[in-house]
Amino acid sequence: MNEFDPAAYKKMVKSFQERDDPTGWFDSIYTDAQGDHRAVFWADLEPCPYLLEWLKNCTFKQEIRRAIVVGCGVGDDAEALSDAGYEVIAFDISPEAIRLCKNRYPKTRVNYLVADLFAYPAQWAEGFDLVYECNTIQVLPGNYRIQARDAMVSLLAPQGYLLVSCRSRPKAEQEDDIPLPLDKDEIDGFIRCGLREKSFYAYEDTQDPPIPHFFASYQK
Repeated sequence: MNEFDPAAYKKMVKSFQERDDPTGWFDSIYTDAQGDHRAVFWADLEPCPYLLEWLKNCTFKQEIRRAIVVGCGVGDDAEALSDAGYEVIAFDISPEAIRLCKNRYPKTRVNYLVADLFAYPAQWAEGFDLVYECNTIQVLPGNYRIQARDAMVSLLAPQGYLLVSCRSRPKAEQEDDIPLPLDKDEIDGFIRCGLREKSFYAYEDTQDPPIPHFFASYQK
Protein backbone atom coordinates (compact mmCIF):
# COMPACT_ATOMS: atom_id res chain seq x y z
CA MET A 1 0.00 0.00 0.00
CA ASN A 2 1.40 3.38 -0.95
CA GLU A 3 2.13 5.83 1.89
CA PHE A 4 0.29 9.12 1.47
CA ASP A 5 2.52 11.89 0.08
CA PRO A 6 0.80 15.32 0.28
CA ALA A 7 3.09 16.93 -2.31
CA ALA A 8 2.59 14.11 -4.80
CA TYR A 9 -1.16 14.21 -4.19
CA LYS A 10 -1.38 17.93 -4.93
CA LYS A 11 0.79 17.54 -8.03
CA MET A 12 -1.46 14.75 -9.31
CA VAL A 13 -4.66 16.72 -8.73
CA LYS A 14 -3.20 19.78 -10.45
CA SER A 15 -2.21 17.71 -13.48
CA PHE A 16 -5.79 16.48 -13.92
CA GLN A 17 -7.22 19.95 -13.40
CA GLU A 18 -4.88 21.43 -15.99
CA ARG A 19 -6.16 19.00 -18.63
CA ASP A 20 -9.78 19.77 -17.69
CA ASP A 21 -10.43 16.39 -16.08
CA PRO A 22 -11.14 17.47 -12.49
CA THR A 23 -12.56 14.14 -11.30
CA GLY A 24 -10.26 11.74 -13.18
CA TRP A 25 -7.97 11.22 -10.21
CA PHE A 26 -10.58 10.20 -7.61
CA ASP A 27 -10.48 6.47 -8.28
CA SER A 28 -6.72 6.27 -7.72
CA ILE A 29 -7.11 7.25 -4.06
CA TYR A 30 -9.43 4.32 -3.41
CA THR A 31 -7.44 1.94 -5.60
CA ASP A 32 -4.29 2.73 -3.60
CA ALA A 33 -6.17 1.63 -0.47
CA GLN A 34 -6.17 -1.91 -1.89
CA GLY A 35 -9.57 -2.80 -0.51
CA ASP A 36 -8.98 -1.37 2.99
CA HIS A 37 -11.35 1.52 3.76
CA ARG A 38 -9.09 2.48 6.69
CA ALA A 39 -6.32 3.36 4.23
CA VAL A 40 -8.30 6.12 2.46
CA PHE A 41 -6.40 9.09 3.85
CA TRP A 42 -9.30 11.55 3.90
CA ALA A 43 -11.86 9.21 5.47
CA ASP A 44 -12.83 10.00 9.08
CA LEU A 45 -14.38 6.52 9.45
CA GLU A 46 -17.28 7.95 11.43
CA PRO A 47 -20.30 10.09 10.54
CA CYS A 48 -20.03 13.86 10.66
CA PRO A 49 -21.13 14.87 14.20
CA TYR A 50 -23.03 17.86 12.83
CA LEU A 51 -24.97 15.54 10.52
CA LEU A 52 -25.88 13.36 13.51
CA GLU A 53 -27.00 16.42 15.46
CA TRP A 54 -29.11 17.63 12.54
CA LEU A 55 -30.75 14.21 12.17
CA LYS A 56 -31.56 14.15 15.88
CA ASN A 57 -33.30 17.53 15.76
CA CYS A 58 -35.03 17.48 12.37
CA THR A 59 -38.44 15.87 11.87
CA PHE A 60 -40.21 15.12 8.60
CA LYS A 61 -43.97 14.82 8.30
CA GLN A 62 -43.92 12.23 5.52
CA GLU A 63 -43.22 8.59 6.31
CA ILE A 64 -41.05 7.95 3.24
CA ARG A 65 -37.94 10.14 3.21
CA ARG A 66 -35.52 9.85 0.30
CA ALA A 67 -31.92 10.97 0.74
CA ILE A 68 -28.96 11.10 -1.60
CA VAL A 69 -25.30 11.37 -0.61
CA VAL A 70 -23.01 13.11 -3.10
CA GLY A 71 -19.49 11.67 -3.35
CA CYS A 72 -20.16 9.12 -0.62
CA GLY A 73 -16.54 8.02 -0.08
CA VAL A 74 -16.42 5.00 2.23
CA GLY A 75 -20.01 5.34 3.40
CA ASP A 76 -20.10 6.56 7.02
CA ASP A 77 -22.58 9.39 6.45
CA ALA A 78 -24.75 7.33 4.11
CA GLU A 79 -25.09 4.63 6.74
CA ALA A 80 -26.00 7.24 9.38
CA LEU A 81 -28.81 8.50 7.15
CA SER A 82 -30.03 4.96 6.60
CA ASP A 83 -29.95 4.26 10.35
CA ALA A 84 -32.07 7.41 10.82
CA GLY A 85 -34.80 5.92 8.62
CA TYR A 86 -34.06 7.41 5.19
CA GLU A 87 -34.18 5.53 1.92
CA VAL A 88 -30.66 6.32 0.77
CA ILE A 89 -28.90 6.44 -2.56
CA ALA A 90 -25.18 7.08 -2.10
CA PHE A 91 -23.05 7.62 -5.18
CA ASP A 92 -19.47 8.25 -6.09
CA ILE A 93 -17.73 8.68 -9.42
CA SER A 94 -15.11 6.18 -8.24
CA PRO A 95 -16.02 2.52 -8.87
CA GLU A 96 -13.45 1.47 -6.28
CA ALA A 97 -15.08 3.69 -3.63
CA ILE A 98 -18.41 1.98 -4.25
CA ARG A 99 -16.72 -1.43 -4.08
CA LEU A 100 -15.21 -0.47 -0.71
CA CYS A 101 -18.63 0.61 0.60
CA LYS A 102 -20.31 -2.63 -0.45
CA ASN A 103 -17.53 -4.71 1.09
CA ARG A 104 -17.53 -2.66 4.27
CA TYR A 105 -21.32 -2.89 4.71
CA PRO A 106 -22.40 -6.24 3.24
CA LYS A 107 -25.86 -6.03 4.87
CA THR A 108 -26.48 -2.38 4.09
CA ARG A 109 -29.85 -0.93 3.12
CA VAL A 110 -28.09 1.89 1.24
CA ASN A 111 -28.15 1.73 -2.55
CA TYR A 112 -24.50 2.40 -3.43
CA LEU A 113 -24.01 3.40 -7.07
CA VAL A 114 -21.31 4.64 -9.43
CA ALA A 115 -22.58 7.93 -10.87
CA ASP A 116 -21.41 11.36 -12.01
CA LEU A 117 -22.85 14.47 -10.35
CA PHE A 118 -22.49 16.32 -13.67
CA ALA A 119 -24.46 13.66 -15.58
CA TYR A 120 -26.69 11.98 -13.03
CA PRO A 121 -29.71 9.86 -14.10
CA ALA A 122 -32.60 12.05 -15.26
CA GLN A 123 -35.03 10.43 -12.83
CA TRP A 124 -33.07 11.82 -9.90
CA ALA A 125 -33.97 15.44 -10.68
CA GLU A 126 -36.02 16.99 -7.84
CA GLY A 127 -36.33 13.51 -6.36
CA PHE A 128 -34.87 13.78 -2.86
CA ASP A 129 -36.09 15.11 0.47
CA LEU A 130 -32.50 15.39 1.65
CA VAL A 131 -29.29 16.00 -0.31
CA TYR A 132 -26.05 15.61 1.65
CA GLU A 133 -22.77 17.08 0.41
CA CYS A 134 -19.53 16.58 2.32
CA ASN A 135 -16.22 17.86 0.92
CA THR A 136 -17.04 17.41 -2.77
CA ILE A 137 -17.07 21.02 -3.95
CA GLN A 138 -13.73 21.76 -2.29
CA VAL A 139 -11.83 19.26 -4.47
CA LEU A 140 -13.14 20.82 -7.69
CA PRO A 141 -11.62 23.81 -9.52
CA GLY A 142 -13.10 26.97 -10.97
CA ASN A 143 -16.47 26.82 -12.64
CA TYR A 144 -16.88 23.14 -11.78
CA ARG A 145 -17.58 24.26 -8.22
CA ILE A 146 -20.56 26.31 -9.40
CA GLN A 147 -21.78 23.48 -11.62
CA ALA A 148 -21.56 21.07 -8.69
CA ARG A 149 -23.53 23.43 -6.45
CA ASP A 150 -26.25 23.85 -9.08
CA ALA A 151 -26.44 20.09 -9.69
CA MET A 152 -26.91 19.46 -5.97
CA VAL A 153 -29.72 22.00 -5.79
CA SER A 154 -31.40 20.38 -8.81
CA LEU A 155 -31.67 17.07 -6.90
CA LEU A 156 -33.92 18.62 -4.24
CA ALA A 157 -37.64 17.89 -4.11
CA PRO A 158 -39.94 20.78 -3.14
CA GLN A 159 -39.41 21.65 0.56
CA GLY A 160 -36.35 19.38 0.59
CA TYR A 161 -33.24 20.02 2.67
CA LEU A 162 -29.65 20.31 1.50
CA LEU A 163 -26.83 19.86 4.01
CA VAL A 164 -23.32 21.07 3.23
CA SER A 165 -20.22 20.10 5.21
CA CYS A 166 -16.85 21.49 4.11
CA ARG A 167 -13.55 23.03 5.07
CA SER A 168 -13.65 26.83 5.26
CA ARG A 169 -11.31 29.76 4.71
CA PRO A 170 -11.36 33.57 4.81
CA LYS A 171 -12.08 35.20 1.46
CA ALA A 172 -9.02 35.64 -0.81
CA GLU A 173 -6.85 33.33 1.32
CA GLN A 174 -5.44 29.83 0.62
CA GLU A 175 -6.32 30.21 -3.06
CA ASP A 176 -3.65 27.74 -4.20
CA ASP A 177 -4.65 25.06 -1.68
CA ILE A 178 -5.74 21.57 -2.73
CA PRO A 179 -8.37 20.92 -1.56
CA LEU A 180 -9.59 24.51 -1.78
CA PRO A 181 -11.87 25.29 1.19
CA LEU A 182 -15.05 27.30 0.64
CA ASP A 183 -15.23 30.89 1.81
CA LYS A 184 -18.47 32.39 3.17
CA ASP A 185 -19.39 34.05 -0.11
CA GLU A 186 -19.02 30.77 -1.94
CA ILE A 187 -21.17 28.71 0.42
CA ASP A 188 -23.75 31.53 0.36
CA GLY A 189 -24.17 30.64 -3.32
CA PHE A 190 -26.75 28.11 -2.15
CA ILE A 191 -28.83 31.05 -0.89
CA ARG A 192 -28.39 32.86 -4.20
CA CYS A 193 -29.75 29.71 -5.87
CA GLY A 194 -33.01 30.34 -4.04
CA LEU A 195 -32.61 28.11 -0.99
CA ARG A 196 -33.39 29.32 2.52
CA GLU A 197 -30.61 29.02 5.07
CA LYS A 198 -31.97 27.13 8.07
CA SER A 199 -28.77 26.83 10.11
CA PHE A 200 -25.11 27.71 9.78
CA TYR A 201 -22.12 26.73 11.91
CA ALA A 202 -18.48 27.76 11.64
CA TYR A 203 -16.24 25.58 13.77
CA GLU A 204 -12.76 24.06 14.06
CA ASP A 205 -12.15 20.32 14.10
CA THR A 206 -9.96 18.44 16.56
CA GLN A 207 -6.89 18.01 14.34
CA ASP A 208 -3.55 19.53 15.34
CA PRO A 209 -3.50 22.23 14.14
CA PRO A 210 -7.32 22.52 13.97
CA ILE A 211 -8.93 23.05 10.57
CA PRO A 212 -11.88 25.46 10.22
CA HIS A 213 -15.12 24.12 8.74
CA PHE A 214 -18.65 25.13 7.80
CA PHE A 215 -21.78 23.04 8.29
CA ALA A 216 -24.95 24.55 6.82
CA SER A 217 -28.50 23.44 6.15
CA TYR A 218 -30.79 24.90 3.51
CA GLN A 219 -34.39 24.30 2.46
CA LYS A 220 -35.92 24.59 -0.98
